[in-house]
Amino acid sequence: MTGFHNLVLPITYPLPANRQSNFPPLNLIHANHPLRYNMPMPSFDIVSTVNPMEIENAVNQSKKEIVTRFDFKDAKAEIILEKNEIKLSANNEYKMLALVEIVVGKLSKRSISLKSVDQGQPDVSPLGHARQTIKIKQGLEPAVAKEISQFVRDTKLKATAAIEGDKVRVASKNRDDLQSVIAACRAHEFPAALSYINFRD
Repeated sequence: MTGFHNLVLPITYPLPANRQSNFPPLNLIHANHPLRYNMPMPSFDIVSTVNPMEIENAVNQSKKEIVTRFDFKDAKAEIILEKNEIKLSANNEYKMLALVEIVVGKLSKRSISLKSVDQGQPDVSPLGHARQTIKIKQGLEPAVAKEISQFVRDTKLKATAAIEGDKVRVASKNRDDLQSVIAACRAHEFPAALSYINFRD
């Protein structure tokens, strides 16, 4: 006679009117039923993004400061924001250095990590006029994503890490392991500012 624990019983259950699902609740599925192995695991995404509004706020604050500063009175300095690039211009290299210091300082005060800021190098014309572009990094660079993925594997926790474009998705059957991965990543020094989003159960 077949043992009770090996039986796969037909499942019937009511669905709430506002819920549509092709799968029964997990606790009603037999441990050896194929549906058990196709259910999505809890997961989250590791990303590196900067809020565009905070970039804009930092630029606006920088513009206000150069208007009020005496040393920029005749400097003909300019700050232009184009998406994730802050384009600077000044009438000489020394004013450019001061302008970069102002902008980077305002970005930092808006809680934008300097890991996300590529200050670039000044381009000085033969007449001495200087230009420089500060780039704000959005998304994980391939090398950094690979480093994070390898780090997660090295933790020996029961979690998987997969690179998906400019982010890393971490999944595990155990939610405690996911929390442990986050704690380990936060304690480790990566070359990018990381955020942990899109938690899925």
